[in-house]
Amino acid sequence: MPDFTVPPAARHRAILIVDDSPANLGMLRTMMMQQGYQTFVATTGERALSIARRVRPDLILLDVVMPGIDGFETCRKLKEHLSTEHIPVIFMSARSETEDIVAGFDIGAADYISKPLRMAEVCARVRAQLQMRSASEAQKEQAERLRRIVHGMDEGLVIVEASGRIQYGNPACERYLGYGPNELAGRPLSDLLGGTLAQEYLDYFAACATDPAAVHQAGAREVLIRHSDGALRAMDLTLSPMVADEPLFIGLLHDITHHKRSETALQHAAMVDQLTQIANRRHFDHFLEKEWQRALRSGQPLSLIVLDVDHFKLYNDALGHAAGDLCLQKVAAALQSRALRTTDLAARYGGEEFVLLFAETTQDAALVLAESICALVESLHLPHPGSPTSEWLTVSIGVASIVPTKFDRVEQFFVTADREMYAAKAAGRNRVGSTGSGAG
Repeated sequence: MPDFTVPPAARHRAILIVDDSPANLGMLRTMMMQQGYQTFVATTGERALSIARRVRPDLILLDVVMPGIDGFETCRKLKEHLSTEHIPVIFMSARSETEDIVAGFDIGAADYISKPLRMAEVCARVRAQLQMRSASEAQKEQAERLRRIVHGMDEGLVIVEASGRIQYGNPACERYLGYGPNELAGRPLSDLLGGTLAQEYLDYFAACATDPAAVHQAGAREVLIRHSDGALRAMDLTLSPMVADEPLFIGLLHDITHHKRSETALQHAAMVDQLTQIANRRHFDHFLEKEWQRALRSGQPLSLIVLDVDHFKLYNDALGHAAGDLCLQKVAAALQSRALRTTDLAARYGGEEFVLLFAETTQDAALVLAESICALVESLHLPHPGSPTSEWLTVSIGVASIVPTKFDRVEQFFVTADREMYAAKAAGRNRVGSTGSGAG
């Protein structure tokens, strides 16, 4: 007698045997049980359908010729029912003509065994079908697992055809871009990216199709993606070829709008004085260097105003630090009102000292600005009870103007304006001191 070794996985499988012959039924049941399968039996098609829908076996051995509904009709009804349509069916029949076998497969059978049955063959065919079912179930589970991962991920995912047509967008991508379910599918990539950038990717797709081995994976890059409402959103995009029967590319989108806002806020905070909300010293130094280099190239004059609040310590002593802070804020606002061009900058340089830079501004024009600033601050009528200079808050101003050359130094330019400011203080405060000479 053949040695039928029980496969380890067999004990977890259930088989329904359907045959109107008690001898065949008994022999098959004994053999399947010896193989470790859980077995169910039925002698009619009607009974087989009832058991199959209730227990959902992993495989059905089905006789063709039976009273009532025959095996073909039973199989047809199994395939029509949602709960049993995927159960593999192996026909068993003495009708082994080609047309019978073809009819069985046409109905949906997985296999066809001719009678009289050879048990070793039956066991082998059952085992093969169960192995295929296991593989199919594993693939379905893996596909479902991947589907859940893709649908549940926070990162946007799109699949793009080589033509640039979007084949699929996951829920996160649709949510990022303001589209409803499946609304991204069928759209061209140019709906999301600007024409130039979309063409870059189309060229990349074409290069991949021509010589896949020679093309490197496209790295992540920051792009502006068009939202469904027309607004542009900052995102990181990675587009890479994927292995498939047709040329496809998988794109990952990560929304960095919040990050960019935070980055902008941090950059703003790094460049702005927190008390007065005008530029800080760091921003001013960078701006001065940039405008100095521009003036070197253009040969245009550059003017610098340095000012200091007169007797500010006495102001704080008399009115308190809260009043001192408010005073600096009002002075800063007044200075900001005089820096109107993109090439102008007003900044708090430290303590009660402020600076203003005016590109393409001559000494005469800078002096007019400085005098107006001096008058403007006094016209704020901020009472200064401790000042020996004026009953109102005043400032002392130094002005320097230069057409820089490669022999001049920006550091000396600042020192020159600073010295003029101290000269104004020495001359009685609430006035402007100036020089038109270079940085020397």
